[in-house]
Amino acid sequence: MDDDAPDEVFTDLRTRHLGGWGVVQIAAGTGLAVYAMWVGVLQPGFRRVPLKLQVPYIPASKAQVKNVMTLMRGRTGDLVDLGSGDGRIVLEAYQHGFSPAVGYELNPWLVRLARFHAWRAGCYGKVSYRQEDLWKVDLSKCKNVTVFLAPSVKKLQVELLDDALVVAGRFPFPDWSPCRVEGQGVDRAWSYSMQAQRQHT
Repeated sequence: MDDDAPDEVFTDLRTRHLGGWGVVQIAAGTGLAVYAMWVGVLQPGFRRVPLKLQVPYIPASKAQVKNVMTLMRGRTGDLVDLGSGDGRIVLEAYQHGFSPAVGYELNPWLVRLARFHAWRAGCYGKVSYRQEDLWKVDLSKCKNVTVFLAPSVKKLQVELLDDALVVAGRFPFPDWSPCRVEGQGVDRAWSYSMQAQRQHT
């Protein structure tokens, strides 16, 4: 077989006009692959999550992560991410010196994905991702908390120490007054001082 044959085949594929039927085939194949990914990987995880706690998984953007870390600037100690998704906030927090950095996530597939990201970043074993109901986690010793969903804030009010800081991304707490706001639009993040919040209430 001629050595140039593969090159000729690829050249032919690059120059060939797809046409309507080709576009339909590519779209159908892509749709089937996405559906298979949902049914085989993501949906089983959501089935294990109580309906009232099911929040669509939307990865934090680079701008959101940056805004969260900006609001955490000057803070030290532990960091807990409630509803940690694919774990990017926890990883970034660890790289900014927060330790221990722990993520709580109910979806087992997202926990596995977060652990894979930690391994790929060379941080496996240095950060922690736990498949637990985040509203049953004891937060009484946590100093830094991040959250990217709209939770019941009563748990935070009851359990967190006065010197704790809560940073919310995407969804602000409607009845709390933020001490700082960073970013614009969907990338915005809000920080809340527990001490100021308790004085306010």
